[in-house]
Amino acid sequence: MDLVLKSGTVVTATDIYRADIGIHNGFVALIGRDLHGDCILDADGRYVFPGAIDPHTHLELDFMDTVSADDFYTGTVAAACGGTTTIIDYAEQSQGGTLRDALQAWRDKAENKAVVDYGFHVSITDATEEVLAEMQEMVTQGVSSFKCYLAYPERLTDNELLQLLLRSRQIGAVVNVHCENGSLVDFMTDRLLQEGKTEPRWHPRSRPASFEKEATQRAVTLAEIAEAPLYVVHLTCAEALKAAKRARASGRPILVETCPQYLLLDVERYDEPDFGGAKYVVSPPLRERWNQQVLWNGLVGGDIDVIGTDHCPFNLVGQKDIGRDDFTKIPNGMPGVETRVPLLYHEGVNRGRISLNRFVELVATNPARIFGLLPQKGTIAVGSDADLVVWDPDKEMTLSVENLHMNVDYSPYEDVTVRGYPEIVLSRGKVIVRDNHFQGQAGSGRFLRRKPFVA
Repeated sequence: MDLVLKSGTVVTATDIYRADIGIHNGFVALIGRDLHGDCILDADGRYVFPGAIDPHTHLELDFMDTVSADDFYTGTVAAACGGTTTIIDYAEQSQGGTLRDALQAWRDKAENKAVVDYGFHVSITDATEEVLAEMQEMVTQGVSSFKCYLAYPERLTDNELLQLLLRSRQIGAVVNVHCENGSLVDFMTDRLLQEGKTEPRWHPRSRPASFEKEATQRAVTLAEIAEAPLYVVHLTCAEALKAAKRARASGRPILVETCPQYLLLDVERYDEPDFGGAKYVVSPPLRERWNQQVLWNGLVGGDIDVIGTDHCPFNLVGQKDIGRDDFTKIPNGMPGVETRVPLLYHEGVNRGRISLNRFVELVATNPARIFGLLPQKGTIAVGSDADLVVWDPDKEMTLSVENLHMNVDYSPYEDVTVRGYPEIVLSRGKVIVRDNHFQGQAGSGRFLRRKPFVA
């Protein structure tokens, strides 16, 4: 064995047991007792989790006349330090461009920078007949998921989304949908600006939960018509979840993702003084606090499948403050790729809301299963990639800018201290993080060709 993790408590989505893990050539080679290897890492008294998978990031994204602050190096270093060893980023089709060009552009961005393995969804903003035909080529190249927007100027019409869903069913793909009614958002935004309401606090009023509910219901209805799978990204509120649950109850493959910000932060953050509310300008926005318990119940009951991040950071100074006099000009997005796993462990496991197994399922196994990476990623099994996290359940960390690696000038959780944090992180059998210090190499991450979607 090249390396052996000794005496850790191994946790997967289904099991908890004490064992040694033997690693050879980047893979898990043996799981047992009294294993020997060239290098020994003591995991006694700690958990060993499969490396987490973040299926929703936006690194180096050109958006609202600026670029998200993390590139594929800083963003994946931050991911690794937080226990995430795989990301799936969104490659954005340009208007009139091809999916092939979008995928190649994003692969070029990542190739010499990413320090963990990565895949891509491709966002379709121009659903021509040629693009629909090109989707098959993307699946052949290992891209088995596509995104569309029902908000933003790039939004698709209902007819286009239905065509996309029908095509995805034919080729073994899943469509990820951003569910907000863009026409209503435009109407409400114009109305607020005409009334002189320009501060960050008006951002959530421009896109209320009812707009998300309507769009979610519309998307699941179209998926039912197409008999196609649907993945609802960053769901935030009770009524949208109710729409997804109704479709799931009828047996449709409707999958749901939420994010830590919607579980832990609420609409009152937009009232922070001195333009502080701009830190939380994301879409969909933060909701009223009572929605949080509904989402937690959804995690416990299995109605929500995945915790992603929608990591798309912009600095408060020099980026967010572009919109100081007009909330519509504040770049939408916030950091989260590094804090997702510790926050869910602290708020979920430590507070007794979810089990250890469910924790692993939400941050690793379900993303791997849905997006065609299991059992290579997302679990600990002989033959799987040795993406492993040695987790110290007693380690405390304050989630401040000083302690984090994301390339942004604020933390949404600046006053939060979590208990439970990665001690060692391995990517394909190599230690890349030790005690919150990155020690890997730029460009060591590999592009992942994902399998077709299976319901």
